[in-house]
Amino acid sequence: MGRGRAKAKQTKVARDLKYRTHDTDFGALANELHSQSGSYTSQTDSAPEDEYGDWSEYSDSRD
Repeated sequence: MGRGRAKAKQTKVARDLKYRTHDTDFGALANELHSQSGSYTSQTDSAPEDEYGDWSEYSDSRD
């Protein structure tokens, strides 16, 4: 029985998102995206780490 309020709220939010005018600052968005991509590439340029190095101490020594 409580589904009516939840559905009404979802409808209200959906309408608000659909018809509201958005004032997007595309310059700030571009700066944020460019700064994130720069930090991402610097992490991938480093030497690759041993994928299983941290888990070697947990190996089964009963073999």
